[in-house]
Amino acid sequence: MKKLILICSLFFGLICSAQDTYFTIYNFTVEPQNVSTVATLFNDYFSANKPDGVTVSLYENHFNDSGNNFSHSVVFAGTLDALGGMYSGETSDTWDLFRTRINQHMKEGFNSFTGRQISIHGDTSGDLRFQRYYVLDVEDGAKFTSAHNAYAEKNVPKGMTMSMGNITLGQGPDGGNRWVIASFKDFKSALGGAYMLRTEAEREADSKAWKERRENDGDVSLVRSGLRILLMSW
Repeated sequence: MKKLILICSLFFGLICSAQDTYFTIYNFTVEPQNVSTVATLFNDYFSANKPDGVTVSLYENHFNDSGNNFSHSVVFAGTLDALGGMYSGETSDTWDLFRTRINQHMKEGFNSFTGRQISIHGDTSGDLRFQRYYVLDVEDGAKFTSAHNAYAEKNVPKGMTMSMGNITLGQGPDGGNRWVIASFKDFKSALGGAYMLRTEAEREADSKAWKERRENDGDVSLVRSGLRILLMSW
């Protein structure tokens, strides 16, 4: 039943409030022997049935804590109008078949949530499939946004992007309401993080900038962190 609810919910309506980038994300678990089948099903369906104006991305949840241990995520991202159009569209026999086949190979649904991307910094032209993610509990959203953007505008090294946004629906009892994602070109860069991409002078400047950010971003606590890998995108 969990699997059916998860897949059916992909076309339920959402109400949002701005004209920039919104996302919906569905986390779920697939047994190892079914991973390649599920990936093929996603690729076959969305290669031929991509929603207008919406980017669809399939991720592997590679490093995670025990309370966040689903195996995969599917993310839908676009403007409010584009996402609204996707969710309000009529279903089809092709969609029903895809949903049925996915249900047969999915172990269980984990959770789902929606929100908005507020900012992104760095060079977004490269293939940055390896992504460190941080879920945060932020007391003052406006103060955090200001401090984060002031820091990111000057301190994201080459070979990395840093995006930030909020969670508006689907927040859990852990209080996570903001997220930051640092994206890298390969596993080595993702494991080493921004520190390994900076020169000694840049590291010294970053240390000062980070201290200033922490003094200005209000009460912020880390809820969880992990690393996800982009498998396919349409």
